[in-house]
Amino acid sequence: MRLSREIVEDLVVGFEPASYLRVLDAAYKATPLGMGYGNTRFSSPAKAFKLLYIGQDVATGVAETVVRDRFEGHADRVLDLSEFDTWAITCVTAHNPLLLVDLRKNGLLRLGVSTDAARSKSHREGQALSEAMHAQFDVDGFLYVSRLTGENCAAVYERAVINKLTATPAILLFQHPDLIAALQSISIVVRREE
Repeated sequence: MRLSREIVEDLVVGFEPASYLRVLDAAYKATPLGMGYGNTRFSSPAKAFKLLYIGQDVATGVAETVVRDRFEGHADRVLDLSEFDTWAITCVTAHNPLLLVDLRKNGLLRLGVSTDAARSKSHREGQALSEAMHAQFDVDGFLYVSRLTGENCAAVYERAVINKLTATPAILLFQHPDLIAALQSISIVVRREE
């Protein structure tokens, strides 16, 4: 994939997230900024790099990691509180500005890349864009809008995480004081086991 240097440079913004949230598998809560290889929106199928994803609020973090598309076509939108035992959450802040390619508005159109790269269920287009961006430009990742909640998210390349981000100690997701309100905001009911 060929990308215009002029357009990429114009789309790069200095972004300093303060108190963005990361929802992660509770098995890894001791390393809240730890990353692995996966099949995610901007991941590398060739395992050329790792990414860290953060979201603007609890509802977005939960929607992007726990809920996803599981309730499509279902009127009953209920989760057991015990399901949140396997998830943790941490607060991530930048101590140096991240240089992120802003895909929130017309960035994909300007780059000549399918809007599926940031807005589709399929990850193929986003992964191709990310591999090209990582290889061709010295950027830290992407700023984009969650296709599920419409809120801001960032995907940060490993090379920037180490030097620019810090995280609070992770807690179990069910302990977060805003969890229930966040779930209610996306029309999910929490069932407490008796």
